[in-house]
Amino acid sequence: MIRTFEGITPVIAASTYIDEMAVVIGNVSIGEDSSVWPAAVIRGDVNTITIGSRTSIQDGSVLHVNHDDEDNPGGDPLQVGSNVTVGHKVMLHGCTIHDRCLIGMSSTILDKAVIESNTMLGAGSLVAPGKVLESGYLYVGTPARQIRKLTAAELAYLDISAEHYVRIKAKHIKT
Repeated sequence: MIRTFEGITPVIAASTYIDEMAVVIGNVSIGEDSSVWPAAVIRGDVNTITIGSRTSIQDGSVLHVNHDDEDNPGGDPLQVGSNVTVGHKVMLHGCTIHDRCLIGMSSTILDKAVIESNTMLGAGSLVAPGKVLESGYLYVGTPARQIRKLTAAELAYLDISAEHYVRIKAKHIKT
């Protein structure tokens, strides 16, 4: 379901797949060949949410933002780059995720946290507010900790995963 909020309608690329059981509300922009799967909620009601191209938002994920006020000027928009795989039941709140990342299932990334490009976050991890995860590493845990550098195969997998979901969403669009 795509809903307008306070006169602002989500801007979604024609090649993007939004499952009929997903909800996208308000000031949301989603790039080419992305996908939003069943029970995902993307709620841009009090700030902006920007999602790049070839990014998948898996089943049951919740994406939200913080509003602008005197204690938090500008609020906390949500930015998700291109070629990002966001696993099932992930919570993204007012954070920034750069290109070519994999966010493991049931992870939570909080306000003002930054996930640099070419990063993997293991399932069930928690990224605290304001934390920056450095590019090229695997992080796991609650709170998320840097474990090791990603291998060449893992770095290649970031694009393989994104392309996989581009192919799957194309099949869903056809049916």
